[in-house]
Amino acid sequence: MADKLTFTLDTGNGEGGDVVIKLRSDLAPGHVERISELAKDGFYDGVIFHRVIAGFMAQGGDPTGTGMGGSEKPDLKAEFNSEPHTRGTCSMARSQMPDSANSQFFICFDDAELLDGQYTVWGQVESGMEHVDALPKGEPPREPGKIVKATVS
Repeated sequence: MADKLTFTLDTGNGEGGDVVIKLRSDLAPGHVERISELAKDGFYDGVIFHRVIAGFMAQGGDPTGTGMGGSEKPDLKAEFNSEPHTRGTCSMARSQMPDSANSQFFICFDDAELLDGQYTVWGQVESGMEHVDALPKGEPPREPGKIVKATVS
């Protein structure tokens, strides 16, 4: 079933470095479809977490590693929802323009109510949050963590 889909990020963090994220097509069907499509195309494989702020969030999904890039697909229409940004929440990064999300996403380390209703929540970490916590910090990190392989199942 579509509501049972998971997005798994192999962070290569030793044994069992998988971050398993429950995809929430009930909240953001367009965003879940995009992430699934990109993962199946291998887009996220080898992409770094270019912005990791302790106590706030880890951001990745930019193939250039600069925070300025995205996929060649058109930007997404915002699907803002009432889901709160709490620990393990997965949400889409964007520019100042609400309808500018493309491929970049972030995972919250902690509660971040200031983001509620302004970014599209599309998933929740079900397991492996310790691997997100272990990502090297920085903007960008000196030796950034990366997604070795991303899969949707």
